[in-house]
Amino acid sequence: MAYLSSTVPGVTRGPHEHVDQADLFCFLGPSTFKLRMWDNRMESETFGNVHTILVGQENPAAVLVPKGVVHAYQNVGEVDGIVVNCPNRLYMGHGKEEAVDEIRHEDDSETRFVISN
Repeated sequence: MAYLSSTVPGVTRGPHEHVDQADLFCFLGPSTFKLRMWDNRMESETFGNVHTILVGQENPAAVLVPKGVVHAYQNVGEVDGIVVNCPNRLYMGHGKEEAVDEIRHEDDSETRFVISN
């Protein structure tokens, strides 16, 4: 599966994580995005680490986000930006018969996963 999304300046997507799904994001421009990832995998050597990078027009990047890594991105540029995502599974599975694989931290007003700081 693959899809494109357009994000206007100032808008944040996430933070959320997946139980089984991995995301492959491609940030090519024409804007700049702040991408933040929090390792929420208890079995990982990097559990609890937070990583933030600027990606997009000035720093094109493809970023693989494994399952269990909370992630969010925000358009910090001045123009609408395009992101390509190639997850390793279909949204809701074949025939849309499965639950959505997403833990939506953005719906929790008390979340510790915050991108805008």
